[in-house]
Amino acid sequence: MTPLGDLIARRIAAAGPITLAEYMAECLLHPALGYYTTRPPFGTAGDFTTAPEISQMFGELLGLCLAQHWLDCGALAPFTLAELGPGRGTLMADVLRATRTVPGFHAAARLHLVEASPALRVEQARRLAPHSPVWCERAEDLPDAPLYLLANEFFDALPIRQFRRQGAGWAETVIGLSPEGGLGLGLAPPAPLAALAPRLADTRDGDVVELCPAAAPVMASLAARIAAHGGLALILDYGGWRSLGDTFQALRAHQPVDPLAEPGRADLTAHVDFQALAQAAPGLQSRYTTQGALLTRLGIAPRTRRLAQSLAGAALDSHLAAAQRLTHPQEMGELFKALALTRPQDPPPPGFA
Repeated sequence: MTPLGDLIARRIAAAGPITLAEYMAECLLHPALGYYTTRPPFGTAGDFTTAPEISQMFGELLGLCLAQHWLDCGALAPFTLAELGPGRGTLMADVLRATRTVPGFHAAARLHLVEASPALRVEQARRLAPHSPVWCERAEDLPDAPLYLLANEFFDALPIRQFRRQGAGWAETVIGLSPEGGLGLGLAPPAPLAALAPRLADTRDGDVVELCPAAAPVMASLAARIAAHGGLALILDYGGWRSLGDTFQALRAHQPVDPLAEPGRADLTAHVDFQALAQAAPGLQSRYTTQGALLTRLGIAPRTRRLAQSLAGAALDSHLAAAQRLTHPQEMGELFKALALTRPQDPPPPGFA
């Protein structure tokens, strides 16, 4: 048991089982022992690799998508250029490099990064200092202004609650103590749940549905800014249009591990319910596709060929493999989805028409 695991076990012994949401919040964000506060999670030396770390093309194409929509909507100025959970700043650095020749885009942009980790803020500052970033603790703290926003693998790390259908009720997954003294999964007594009443029509006994309560206020804050002032939110993550099934998981050293084995030392995530995200952004037009389809429509194939002209040997092989990893249906192309949110009166973003 890890030090954080001991703390959680003592908490359960004193007050009873905790929800998955409470467990995830402790494991990921505990100020002294949490996963994101104690280690660099990204890259080959970390526990997972995100799309911006795989290839610069990912950020370049998304950046040009934002910029073209900005132009199509009349070049709103000034506007907030924002990212939720910017990691090491790789994605935003690629966005800014790709858009540097878009007339007026950089002059009108006010860069804001929603990041809670002090260590990651240091890395972001190193990469993005020339663009004078401003950091926010929460999406709700973003300026009340036109908003062009990216969120890549942000929502999958928000804490979830998980429920198993039993008749007309729902039994919540909880974490308690096993007979051996470790942590173990169990179910709370079933009860009706208003938030899941609509799911009685499309589920059966034993089906698992997951909710992400923390996502709703984030989406509401983004929707309020875009509805009032214009803009575009691009959300990319792994998941589907409607939650169904147990997707709670952990990664360590790029391999699946038991989520309860080493609290605070593995990345905990769950698949994103994109339908729930869209429903939490009232008044906006939502468009949904796969990551592979989006990148293909945005021109990843010609961009791949262009960059390949200056490469050879292992560098060329790595470049081509990265393009395939981002788009191929059996890799990230189908598992990862993309959601675009705009005002109904505004044109669709490139790649979503």
